[in-house]
Amino acid sequence: MDDMDDVIQEFLLESYEGLDELDREFIELESNPASEELLASIFRTIHTIKGTAGFFGFDHLGEVTHAGESLLSLLREGTLPLNVAITDALLTMVDAVRVMLNEVEKTQADGTNEWAELVQELNRLADPSAGTPTETKAPETGEPSDTATDKPAESSAVGVDTETPIASPVTEDAAHPTEKPTPIATETEANSSVADSSIRVDVALLDRLMNLVGELVLARNQVLQYHALRADNSFQGTTQQLDLITTELQESVMKTRLQPIGNVWAKFPRVVRDLSASLDKSVSLEMIGKDTELDKTLIEAIKDPLTHIVRNSVDHGIESPEERVGAGKPETGTLTLRAYHEGGQVIIEIADDGGGLDLSRIRDKAVSQGLITPDRAAAMTDRDLANLIFAPGFSTAEQVTAVSGRGVGMDVVRTNVEKISGSLDIVTNKGIGTTLTIKIPLTLAIIPALIITCDVDKYLIPQVNLLEVLHIGPETSAKLEVAGDAEVLRLRGRLLPIVHLRQVLGREPAEEGASGQGQNIVVIQADGRELGLVVDQINDTEEIVVKPLSPHLKSIGVYAGTTIMGDGAVSLILDAVGIGRVSGVVNEASRHHDTADVVDKDEQRGATQSYLVAQVSGDLVAIPLALVSRLEELDPSLVERAAGKLVIQYRGRLLNLVHLSKILGKSDTDIDRDESLRLLVYESDGQSYGLIVDEILDVFEADLSDGVPSTQRGLAISGVIGRRVTDLIDLDEIVAMANAVTDQLVMV
Repeated sequence: MDDMDDVIQEFLLESYEGLDELDREFIELESNPASEELLASIFRTIHTIKGTAGFFGFDHLGEVTHAGESLLSLLREGTLPLNVAITDALLTMVDAVRVMLNEVEKTQADGTNEWAELVQELNRLADPSAGTPTETKAPETGEPSDTATDKPAESSAVGVDTETPIASPVTEDAAHPTEKPTPIATETEANSSVADSSIRVDVALLDRLMNLVGELVLARNQVLQYHALRADNSFQGTTQQLDLITTELQESVMKTRLQPIGNVWAKFPRVVRDLSASLDKSVSLEMIGKDTELDKTLIEAIKDPLTHIVRNSVDHGIESPEERVGAGKPETGTLTLRAYHEGGQVIIEIADDGGGLDLSRIRDKAVSQGLITPDRAAAMTDRDLANLIFAPGFSTAEQVTAVSGRGVGMDVVRTNVEKISGSLDIVTNKGIGTTLTIKIPLTLAIIPALIITCDVDKYLIPQVNLLEVLHIGPETSAKLEVAGDAEVLRLRGRLLPIVHLRQVLGREPAEEGASGQGQNIVVIQADGRELGLVVDQINDTEEIVVKPLSPHLKSIGVYAGTTIMGDGAVSLILDAVGIGRVSGVVNEASRHHDTADVVDKDEQRGATQSYLVAQVSGDLVAIPLALVSRLEELDPSLVERAAGKLVIQYRGRLLNLVHLSKILGKSDTDIDRDESLRLLVYESDGQSYGLIVDEILDVFEADLSDGVPSTQRGLAISGVIGRRVTDLIDLDEIVAMANAVTDQLVMV
């Protein structure tokens, strides 16, 4: 009896795999109905299920698949053209087969439902008058199918071989029946070789094997460390061989757990087809990178998040055909799934060419729901606004539908992605479309990590979060500076927020003498933001086995797991996103998870904003940081003249130069060819302006609601920023003044 259970289990596994392929193949067949290859593949799958169902005595399953097989035979012959009604009926057959297989899995019987209406519909579409050609095919009739059930694998081969050639070989086979076994045997041998080359392995066994390899990696690390501490080289060759074999074994075992992401995507053509039909939309699904592989555990973890995103894209992203035509777009919208490997991660992009997110509506809805204050909403960037869709309970839907609108989906999507050490980002353009990007590690079991020291303890940072390692020595020009109440590092023209690991972990500050030797900074990426983590010592890299974190440590929020080091000591793995949140650098992420706290903080801070402060002719001026596109330092030799003004060719367009010192009447000094131009790039009405300043200082947060209105044209108010009196520039007025002036700049 156990042997029979194993055979049924094998039948179920193969059938489920075949059904997943059928969903995709039927949708593809709609766009390519003349494809003989697709029809042959579909027919082969149904024929195999039918034959094996007869072998096990699953009569209802056999009857339904036989009716579908008869209809498919007419499609293969070209007797019937494929249409929507036939596709719908065949997809319904697939659903019915899946239901019966579920019954078999639970009860070892195919249920009591005879599916009479479905069988009748399939027979009606096949047209009884066309039944004769179907009956002439021996493998298709009831009697030969009994023969096929004795040897289901060979039955499948017969069905393929008698259907694929044109009519003449059939006549030859009838005249010379002894010739027929030859191709059958060849096909069977081919199938046998394929079967012999692969076996099915229980996932629990793979997990056990992976755990054992993990323990072997730990033992290897200990041996390597022991060897490094001893001067004896007598077993150096053995150590190196152990290292090599362990690495190869680890890679091989990890590959056994890898699956193509196409396994998850296989159901999406059907999902998109059914959902777009119910919404009266026309949506085309494109899938790129289906062969991209990742760990089976991660495959299972991203199924639901991806499904929700795909459904949301069809429901909210793609417009109706009428709206698309009115906007000058093709009637059919396009949803693109793309997957690829990059930097030890799997990148999954879900992009639609719909209308994009309505950021104004998101802002208003977030304010009305109390997620953010009006002042915070006014200061938020487009990216921050778009990411509000991940806030718990947030939804812009006017009414709740069966698809979406309750505001409980996208927050869960983000939470599930972060559970597997992934990140989620969104980019949207009004009228063009929206792209969601998911980044997840290739595997969670064994990962490379950087070993660092804080105080007397060693910690690990996964290399997937690591961007670069810096040492700021006392002799270098780069220094840690203070901007407002935050510490920053000026790194290659940008300000990098600095976080001290000792402070995050609640340790005592380093001794005064230690800072004189310089500081070690690990630049990490946390939820799309970069930060510099100051550590006591940077040691080495090592492959580590990730162990689950104790529940008592999870609430701290800065640890991702634990591992056993080569010396046998237990070390904690740092969570880059958690450190960013605890330190306040990743404010957006914390806002999503605790919006009530943020509202309270915003109310306390009032109209606090971030300002970029620069120096112009000895005076301090400020511009809201959100309005600055880029900071540039350019060679003055790039300056050219156009329409009486000085410009620079910048990123494929003209950058209009605005000399703030001259415009504001602070100085008559012209551009010096011997000094670099320091520019604040600002966009206005499709034009780019480069505001020339003497020096770019820092970014400060300040509340200028009590500032004194300025009487000078081009300046808005004067207030205190960073404990110094600073003038806030009126950018619109400055641009208007610059456009009204000709020959404002002279090269000297």
